[in-house]
Amino acid sequence: MNATTARCPGLWGRQNGRRKRWLVQALICLVAVGAALSSPQSRAADGGYFRIATGATDGTYFPIGALIASAVSNPPGSRDCAAGGSCGVPGLIAVGQATKGSVENVNLITSDAVESGLSQADVAYMAYFGLGLFKQQTGHDNLRIIASLYPELVHLAVRKHSGIYALEDLRDRRVSLGVKGSGTNFDAAAILAAHGLKEGDYKAKHFDLGESSDKLRLGKLDAFFIIAGAPVPALIDLAEQANISLLPIRGQASTDLRRKYPFFVPAKIPGDLYRNVAATETLSVGALWLVSEHLDADRVYELTRSLWHPSNRRVLDNGHPVGRMIRLESALAGLSLPLHEGAKRFYKEIGALP
Repeated sequence: MNATTARCPGLWGRQNGRRKRWLVQALICLVAVGAALSSPQSRAADGGYFRIATGATDGTYFPIGALIASAVSNPPGSRDCAAGGSCGVPGLIAVGQATKGSVENVNLITSDAVESGLSQADVAYMAYFGLGLFKQQTGHDNLRIIASLYPELVHLAVRKHSGIYALEDLRDRRVSLGVKGSGTNFDAAAILAAHGLKEGDYKAKHFDLGESSDKLRLGKLDAFFIIAGAPVPALIDLAEQANISLLPIRGQASTDLRRKYPFFVPAKIPGDLYRNVAATETLSVGALWLVSEHLDADRVYELTRSLWHPSNRRVLDNGHPVGRMIRLESALAGLSLPLHEGAKRFYKEIGALP
């Protein structure tokens, strides 16, 4: 396997017709990379492979992980950055690794099974502080942040003309908080509690997105939460089949919630993103790039500097629609756990930290 193959720089096509080809190429690349990484001799000889745990191949984390891998890679023999070549870490071959997502990724990082991974800020927060599904686990306090990449927005969907206009109206209503143990479940309960609705004040359900959407459409559910990058395809479909609204999350309750859980950040869902749904004030949680505190500080400094190198702007902007949202100015928004020392050094150098 050569260095070019190992980088897996496959980009999301500008037209939908190219997506399938990109995915096939990426999967073939990941298989090849897996074979190489399974060889101790190969890793020992090169010493330059760097894994990024992502998510399912049909999700957003998978292509975003591939973009980041492309941005920070600079395989041996590549053209110099100043000569128009790669501006990644010299000698580094970064690869994206398909996983089940945030929960698996934080476990992989803290067990040193991968060098880094992507995670929702709320899941990372639960892991770091031993909350929710991590309550009986230890050893996650070594998680550290390289950057907050882009926002994932809190959507709280209801049917129009249901008499539900604010969070407080959900008292005694059937509300899906997402699958038990998920980041969505944790966040939904926290948001409801901040608005004076403790467990028992509403009829809690724990459906996944597909089932929540179906039950709301059929009138068997009054509201459901989903946290994802907008637009959410399932909500696009639901809005085409039923008249829905999104409840705003704002005001003093939102301010108090953000004081307690700093991973929440104010956000707005644009109008007409979903059919006949107005612009809605809400909250977001960041999609984080995480590593272990034990990873070499110089290596993390180089990774952070490479990610934000001006020449990598075209990689992020042209690779995937969400890539355009990965911005240096929001890299430190809503941090829910500490920065890695190497990343902190970079942000201090550019004046982003005191």
